[in-house]
Amino acid sequence: MKKILILAYSDLNHDARVARQINFLSKNYQLTIACFDFPKSWEHEVFHIKRIKPGLLQKTIGSLFLLTGLFEAAYNVIYDFPNLRKQLESNSFDMIIANDIESLPLAFKIKKKEKILFDAHEFAPRHFEDKLMWRIFFQRFNKYLCKKYLPLVDQMITVGTGLANEYAAHYPVKPVVLTNANYYAKLDPTPVDEKKIRLIHHGAANPSRQLEIMIEMMKYLDDRFTLDLMLLTPAIANKKTRSYLGTLKDLINDNPRIKILLPVKSTEVVNFIHPYDMGIFLLPPINFNYANTLPNKLFDFIQARLAIGIGPTPEMVSLVKKYKLGLVADDFSPKSLAEKINALTALEIMHFKKQANLAALELSAEKNEVILNDLVANLLKS
Repeated sequence: MKKILILAYSDLNHDARVARQINFLSKNYQLTIACFDFPKSWEHEVFHIKRIKPGLLQKTIGSLFLLTGLFEAAYNVIYDFPNLRKQLESNSFDMIIANDIESLPLAFKIKKKEKILFDAHEFAPRHFEDKLMWRIFFQRFNKYLCKKYLPLVDQMITVGTGLANEYAAHYPVKPVVLTNANYYAKLDPTPVDEKKIRLIHHGAANPSRQLEIMIEMMKYLDDRFTLDLMLLTPAIANKKTRSYLGTLKDLINDNPRIKILLPVKSTEVVNFIHPYDMGIFLLPPINFNYANTLPNKLFDFIQARLAIGIGPTPEMVSLVKKYKLGLVADDFSPKSLAEKINALTALEIMHFKKQANLAALELSAEKNEVILNDLVANLLKS
């Protein structure tokens, strides 16, 4: 059986994309995984990457290397995971799948004869372009990594057409689109109570996502509507991000129509949100990746058989309109989405839920499983 190493600098309890990638390939290949954390039920060989909080000296040295353009040295300081390279080099693989640009240099450092498949979850050169400090320290770094390593990969995949086109415009690659679709769930749409219509949003509690807009939206919605926010704060979040959840709770100010819920595992999301009526997501396009997002949560809404309410993010709009899954606000303001939602009747929401039911199989992870396995098999043959 062919052996594949999957590199991911993330917690796979909450990284649904990589977890699905592993499930897609586990039937046909022997997998080794290197990551920060993982579901304890997995029987794969796993190298646990220990995250060590950088001290002042490490931060200072890394920052100086970034500012002076010593990017290889910066990489060795920032992504210095003791013993990981040595452990991986002692193994041999047929393929390495590197998730996100940060893992790609390590893939090439340990490469012997392996094929390299790169999965870009974001457009790395413009990842956090809305943040001045990121632009100062990391934008040139990410551009350097892309320029050096992307021409060397054997194949590349990414999450949507916007990102694929942008990579192809700047680098000699032609990424295959593998969406963030969730697995097909055998569920039926739940009935809509016209007197209590339940809205849900789930995802990371990150200040750049401006979740307060959806809280403000509730001021413009009539008393039929409630909103639950199921929010996750990443373990590696900085102080500002960790405090953001408290800021949101203060904004809610004991509003009985809004609740913040504890997160569940990514594998449990669809069943958890299934009893709701509408999934909402309003994400101002403050950077390139937000403007071109096609996120996990949109596909979770579909599998949960929910109506969908979103802002005018192009790829999300295309999907929602093609399958008639819900409504699109005219802009990214809270009032714009509220006006569209307020105009809905229970019957119209039920219609959208039924449309999600019709689209669920076509927009499922099972389609992506075929794409990825064909791609990997062809790479290994070439």
